Amino acid sequence: MRRGIIIEVNAADRSRLESVMADRNSPQKHVWRSRIVLLTADGFGTVEIMRQTDKSKTVIWRWQERFMLEGVDGLLRDKTRPSRIPALGAEVADRVVTLTTTTEPPREVTHWTAEAMADAAGISVSSVQRIWRAHGLQPHRWRQFKLSNDPNFAAKVRDIVGLYVNPPAHAIVLSLDEKSQIQALDRTQPGLPLKPGRCGTMTHDYKRNGTTTLFAAMNVLDGTVIGRNMQRHRHQEFIRFLNAVEGEVPAGKTIHAIIDNYAVHKHPAVLRWLARHPRWTFHFTPTSASWLNAVEGFFAILTKRRLKRGVFRCVADLQAAINRFLDDHNAHSKPFQWTADPDKIIAAVRRGHQALDSIQ
Repeated sequence: MRRGIIIEVNAADRSRLESVMADRNSPQKHVWRSRIVLLTADGFGTVEIMRQTDKSKTVIWRWQERFMLEGVDGLLRDKTRPSRIPALGAEVADRVVTLTTTTEPPREVTHWTAEAMADAAGISVSSVQRIWRAHGLQPHRWRQFKLSNDPNFAAKVRDIVGLYVNPPAHAIVLSLDEKSQIQALDRTQPGLPLKPGRCGTMTHDYKRNGTTTLFAAMNVLDGTVIGRNMQRHRHQEFIRFLNAVEGEVPAGKTIHAIIDNYAVHKHPAVLRWLARHPRWTFHFTPTSASWLNAVEGFFAILTKRRLKRGVFRCVADLQAAINRFLDDHNAHSKPFQWTADPDKIIAAVRRGHQALDSIQ
């Protein structure tokens, strides 16, 4: 043994090393390292340890010294080795970020890929991915947006949010809209049901069996929905729906209807109907801001939970399914709660317009 190497194994360390050797799931490198230390502690010389472990002299000396300096934990932990490839400098990362954010990719493509950037920057694909990840760049992703150009955007937002948050006394607040062109789709082949280890299946192609339009009015105070299925969505059908809602709202209650800017909603016949029913007040959402209309959330739930994976052999089947969904929804409805701060919405839209103006 080399001079200066003193191996003293206490009872706790010995028990731990022996458990490593006895555990069948221990990595082999941990097993022979533990064995080197135990043989050394038992008084065996380097030559004998080499014979029993089939390791070289330098390996035995390395792990004897490692145990002497760091104990058992030193045997179970590999020290990192410096990479043979020199690290990329900050200027390389800056160049990749600049190319990604300010230049168009080569050839006839819309966005950078890791392979294209690696060719342009002269580095590996993994290096490009690492730089993008560090700087939060995702060229393959994009999001859609639409900013309202309504000059009265702020006033309309505050008006509608005020109805949601603090509705007037002795009044009903309704969110009205129509979901048009709901297709009665039948699949060309029957799908397979859900089972352990496999999701349900459905053919990608389908048969069209007609369409319907759902007119809906959601009471934001309790979340219930008044719905009617109609074949078309002209002003005539809209007035018929308004008459149906009028008949279901108790007398003596004023009605504040939140509605979008669809042309049917502003048809002269509709405006004449509105004049004949003074307890009704229409509150139009800002242009390109139908997301302010609470009933849109109900339409999204209807689509996701009932229509998207539904199988309908005729329009009657589709309408019956929608009516059953309405009944079930109303039996378990909850009040609509608006949580977004209108001032933050208005500020965000202003920032969006400023950003667009800066690049035009």
